[in-house]
Amino acid sequence: MSKTIIVTGASRGIGAAIATGAGERGWRVCVNYNSSPDKADEVAAAVEAAGGEAMTFKASMGVEDELVAMYKAVDDNWGSLDGVCNNAGIDHEADFAETTWENYLKVFDVNILGLMASCREAIRRMATSKGGSGGSIVNIGSISARTGGLPGDVIYTATKGAVDSFTLGLAKEVGPDGIRVTCVRPGVIRTDIFSGNEFGLEKVEELARTNSPMQRIGEPSEVAAMALFLLSDEASFCTGMAYDVNGGR
Repeated sequence: MSKTIIVTGASRGIGAAIATGAGERGWRVCVNYNSSPDKADEVAAAVEAAGGEAMTFKASMGVEDELVAMYKAVDDNWGSLDGVCNNAGIDHEADFAETTWENYLKVFDVNILGLMASCREAIRRMATSKGGSGGSIVNIGSISARTGGLPGDVIYTATKGAVDSFTLGLAKEVGPDGIRVTCVRPGVIRTDIFSGNEFGLEKVEELARTNSPMQRIGEPSEVAAMALFLLSDEASFCTGMAYDVNGGR
């Protein structure tokens, strides 16, 4: 069955892989982005080339008004919503003693407060008690919530721990309304987020080789496969759980 979904942070990496995979299933996809319109257009084109429909929408997940406007645009374009993948996230790497209040707010605004508001907007549209037909929410967390994360990632790790507990609590609340809520926790995945940090992709690949039973880094498509399963009707009895995609790390 064709679905209408929103994928946040979909202009690159894991989000782009999820959006493209949804297109392969023939779904309608809102490709959310914040600062890369050209890349978002490329992802939307890939969705349509794969057999789906696509629209792009610029919205920061740390700004409520922009997030709400995105949901309203999906209402106007397609009139219904079946699923949301909250993938957008940011990091702030530093020794914790050197961090500031502003650092905390910036990361929490996107990684947890924006995610929570996105879930709220989805529930208002999908809950059976509000006239919806149910649906699925997939939150992209991180294995760092369980392992403590990489050095300098304490703020990021804290937000991902919050995603875990929020997912469980929300799943219990909205299950009677026909909405499933799950979390995917990626391990070390090959994305360009590492090209701009202190580790670098080469160092991260070596970390994956030495700390994972599968002895390799993961690919965005491997995370996308899990997220798409959870968004689909194939996962109709899955809710309230976090699913690790981490090569056994």
